[in-house]
Amino acid sequence: MASSRSNARLVRFGIFALVLIFCGYVLTKGSTYSSSPLMQSTQPEAKPDATKAPPAQAANDKAAAAPEKGAAASPEKVSAPQSAPAPGEKVKATFVTLARNSDLDSIMGSIRHIEDRFNSKFHYDWVFLNDEPFDDNFKKTTSALVSGQAKYGTIPNEHWSYPDWIDKEKAALAREEMVAQNIIYGGSESYRHMCRFESGFFFRHPLMAEYEYYWRVEPDIKIFCDIDYDVFKFMKDNDKMYGFTISLPEYKATIPTLWETTKKFIEENPKYVAENNNMAWISDDNGNTYNGCHFWSNFEVAAMKLWQSEAYLKYFEYLDKAGGFFYERWGDAPVHSIGASLFIPKDKIHFFGDVGYFHVPFNNCPVDEETRLSKKCVCNPKDDFTWRGYSCTPKFFKVHGLTRPKGWENFTQ
Repeated sequence: MASSRSNARLVRFGIFALVLIFCGYVLTKGSTYSSSPLMQSTQPEAKPDATKAPPAQAANDKAAAAPEKGAAASPEKVSAPQSAPAPGEKVKATFVTLARNSDLDSIMGSIRHIEDRFNSKFHYDWVFLNDEPFDDNFKKTTSALVSGQAKYGTIPNEHWSYPDWIDKEKAALAREEMVAQNIIYGGSESYRHMCRFESGFFFRHPLMAEYEYYWRVEPDIKIFCDIDYDVFKFMKDNDKMYGFTISLPEYKATIPTLWETTKKFIEENPKYVAENNNMAWISDDNGNTYNGCHFWSNFEVAAMKLWQSEAYLKYFEYLDKAGGFFYERWGDAPVHSIGASLFIPKDKIHFFGDVGYFHVPFNNCPVDEETRLSKKCVCNPKDDFTWRGYSCTPKFFKVHGLTRPKGWENFTQ
């Protein structure tokens, strides 16, 4: 009896084993190893990658796909990169702001615009510079707003004071004369120190040493449109060295001898003038006179190497020795614009027509409806300054052979 029960158990065990083997064979037959859907669903969900930004609208309606990395492209064929940089490919770049502690309320709004529209996706650093030390309130407030690393620097006294060769009495008389003429900032010493610093020294500050590109941001600016591509990577990939949004003529009474001084520099240093430069944009008579056109430098995205070049450093030194920053009221905008127009090929200068920008009193708002809608712009194209008679951007398009955006003719007044 015991023997027959044992034999029955052995038979049942054998049948059970055969069933298991057969089921395993059926389940695995014809398959190769890969992570099953169930396994995939139990993996930790990847966080959204800031490098997967959607492609941006082309800068104008003739723009084609972005060229291969490192390749220069003709301006009318440049487009934004199809995605932001992958981890490890991020460009060495920063925002830079010249501000005082009293500017805190104004700069907070600027930071929010930049962060909400662009930097929350890319987390670039932010350098703040001041001719006096920043207080703790300024630092803790701004550092809480920026998504990258916030850095704070004090400007060396020699970069924010009168150089030895300046006749202070002569400079004071010049300020008095400008006040009598009702020239804006005509009587301001600090404004002149600011213009000189922005023209020749901000890029030499130790905090800027690690960066290849910068984006200048001032208090009370606004960004109207989503910027869903990496602006700095766009500049680097397309070999661009200077980018702007607004251009207009300079107030001639502030720069009466700037162009004559520039011409003397060119005559003495012809080797620094680039081939295929942007002279035709800043002069209507082949360099005899300056038409005043300049890029509005309160917004500029540029390569540090432009200002670090021998050509520009020599040019700034020449201007500085002439004394026009103090005896007149030379601004950093015309100085930068002349430098960029003479010392680099014109195809290295880029117009950002898809950003949407405001600085009192001018607006840049994309006039093309498709761009405004796709970029979620919150601006009125009727306020756009780009195509009005006083703007220098139409001339820029003509000199560079660019095609104007659809509907531009409806926004000229």
